[in-house]
Amino acid sequence: HQVERIDLMQQLVKHPQATFYIRVRGESMRDAGILDGSVVLVDRAITPADGQIVLAVIDGDFTCKILRLPSEGLRLQAAHPDYPDIVPKDGQSVDIWGVVIATIHQHPT
Repeated sequence: HQVERIDLMQQLVKHPQATFYIRVRGESMRDAGILDGSVVLVDRAITPADGQIVLAVIDGDFTCKILRLPSEGLRLQAAHPDYPDIVPKDGQSVDIWGVVIATIHQHPT
């Protein structure tokens, strides 16, 4: 059998200058397959849309959540029933840094 090497960066990254990775801590995105310790690839060149998983910064703190854009305003939804949605309050700083395009988690060896 011939084995072809797969270049993960070539397969996953469409905008190399706008893509970075960050390690996630916590269980709030567990049901979306993002586990404590997972590494997510984030693309800042993609315009965030409703239903996408995003990396956001709220008052200087990073969070990874599902972006919801209902008519009443932005909401960040966890993918775990024990975690409440984040609804920004008046005067609170919210920046969407980018869209999560892939998740990598290692298995114990």
